This record gives sequence, C-alpha cells and structure tokens, in this order.
Amino acid sequence: MLKIPWTAKKTNERVLQEAQSKRSLLDKIRNRQATFFGYIMRQEKLENLIITGMMTCRRCRGRQREKLTDGMAKWLGMGSLVAMLQKTKMRQEWRRLIANAIEQGT
Repeated sequence: MLKIPWTAKKTNERVLQEAQSKRSLLDKIRNRQATFFGYIMRQEKLENLIITGMMTCRRCRGRQREKLTDGMAKWLGMGSLVAMLQKTKMRQEWRRLIANAIEQGT
C-alpha cells in the first residue's frame, strides 16, 4: 500500500502516521475491559468481591501485583477508586467516561 521496503528503518508509529491511521486494537481491548469491569461492578457477586479486593487471603511473596482497578482508574483519569466505583453504578455516565477516554487516546 505505501510501498515501504522491509529494509527501510522506520518505526511502526512513523508508518502509521504516513498511512494516516492509528492503533485501534488497543482501544478495542480497553473498551471491552472497561465494559466488562462496569458489568461486574454493577453486580453483587463473587467476581465483584475478588476484583475490589474485599476477600481475605494470604498475600504472596514479592512485589505486589497491579490490580485491574488501579489500571482502569489510571486509564480513565479518575483520581480515586471510590469515585470510579460509583460511576460504574450509573451505566450512562460510565459509558460516557469510557468514550471520552478512547477519544483522548490515553
């Protein structure tokens, strides 16, 4: 399409700029993650307890793993976890928040 030889030393970002395209796979993955996260948080079941970390168990040794909630709050630009969990209860606001985050491309 762009007739770029395989020996050319161009980064993927530069090729995407030349093609006037952007990475859409990452946006799709984040959109589906956020949609699933909102679905789980609206329910009061075992998955909700596991994701929010309300279950008591022994911690593993080593560095603490990054939680799904932390990554989601960082991507959506939410300051606190409590505010994000409250947004999940209101479906329309949650969808608007996801759409804004995808538009900004963060």
